[in-house]
Amino acid sequence: MRIRSDETRTAMVARAIRDRIDARALTPGARLPSIRAMAETSNVARSTVVDAYDRLAAEGVIRSRPGSGFYVAAPLAPLALDRLGTTEEREVDPLWMLRQSLGEQRHDLMPGCGWLPDEWLAGDALRKALRAAARASGDGALAGYASPRGSLPLRVLLARRMADQGIDAGPDQILLTDSGTHALDLVCRFLLQPGDAVLVDDPCYFNFLALLRAHRAKVIGVAMTPTGPDVAAFAKAAAVHRPRFYLTNSGIHNPTGTSLGAPTAHRLLKIAEAHDMAVVEDDIFADFEHAASPRLAAFDGLDRTIRIGSFSKSLSAAVRCGHIAARPDWIEALADLRIATSMAGSPLAANLLHAVLTDGSYRRHVEGVRTRLARATARVSKRLRAVGIESWNEPAAGIFLWARLPDGLDAVDLARRAIADGIVLAPGPVFSTSGGWRDHMRFNVAMSDDDRLSTFLERAQQ
Repeated sequence: MRIRSDETRTAMVARAIRDRIDARALTPGARLPSIRAMAETSNVARSTVVDAYDRLAAEGVIRSRPGSGFYVAAPLAPLALDRLGTTEEREVDPLWMLRQSLGEQRHDLMPGCGWLPDEWLAGDALRKALRAAARASGDGALAGYASPRGSLPLRVLLARRMADQGIDAGPDQILLTDSGTHALDLVCRFLLQPGDAVLVDDPCYFNFLALLRAHRAKVIGVAMTPTGPDVAAFAKAAAVHRPRFYLTNSGIHNPTGTSLGAPTAHRLLKIAEAHDMAVVEDDIFADFEHAASPRLAAFDGLDRTIRIGSFSKSLSAAVRCGHIAARPDWIEALADLRIATSMAGSPLAANLLHAVLTDGSYRRHVEGVRTRLARATARVSKRLRAVGIESWNEPAAGIFLWARLPDGLDAVDLARRAIADGIVLAPGPVFSTSGGWRDHMRFNVAMSDDDRLSTFLERAQQ
């Protein structure tokens, strides 16, 4: 905790409590640290903490229970997006990264982004499918609402594709959504109440953190290893926090690129069963794999596991069509939530996706992308090693390299310096519940095979 130049120590302690309430680390009814504990962790006198707590109590933010301590009393303020950062430098947070990557003024180079370059995507296949949809406009492809669960032909096709990964799901167990993020938002609405705990990997996809905090969840990080989360830490967190669900990418993990090992998957599911915890498996990078790795949804049979998928990363971000696979009763409830929050999906998007998946063009497209990614991974790994940056692991597939920076380089500082050169980087702390991994970066291999990046990284060490 650092004191600002314009505040007293009492104000610093009060601000720290307000910040934790704003970030949902403390929710209504939560007990504050004792005066002694707060004084020790803040490195201030007990009288300073007493004054800060008295000030917060007078404002109605906290309240005292004689003989018990101080508790959060204020209702949660509306969740402002600028409160979602995981680092003290709020301008370099997940939302900052997306604003830089998606803003009207695009930067020259984006090795920190999470998608393929436009020229790698299936533009020709989509143009062909669009022409076919226009010719078929009389059947509702360009007008009208879809059914709440979405196109039946597409759901049948998705069920067959999941069978290739060992996931047994009928069309009645699949709900189409507007995207993978929309799918996760629906799942959060379905499973969570404010204050519920959710386990995530540390590091994990940064937008998991933002979305979960938008749902006022208590986010608990579990250390990641090259074969999945640390099982002992996972078991301890499940026992202590009683989480509502565990959220992960198990096929190709974001940001580390690792794949879940079968022994680890079985142990995670046993822990989830013991603590009556659901598992949400975001699998949007599945088609980048050369061979399907173990899936929690396959081992579990969609009993307590919910599987999320999308084609935004592999086909086109412009075709907004994701899906959820789960138990039939959960899908029925999720379909009702979809009606309540967004009516129904786009029949045009579903028809486009079905056409591309069935005419052979998508299969040829992803085979070419896998080859290009493998070559790019080798080249980028070599480029990074040449400037002293080593990969944390050797991913078998996918678009990400999770890499350690040379000693003395701070990932957040490096990202701030890079943006001045028109380069968007992905610093480790934005993927972490604790703001850790300050010596790591996520590199998108499809965007990192560029002399400008190598030159910047070399210059940054001088």
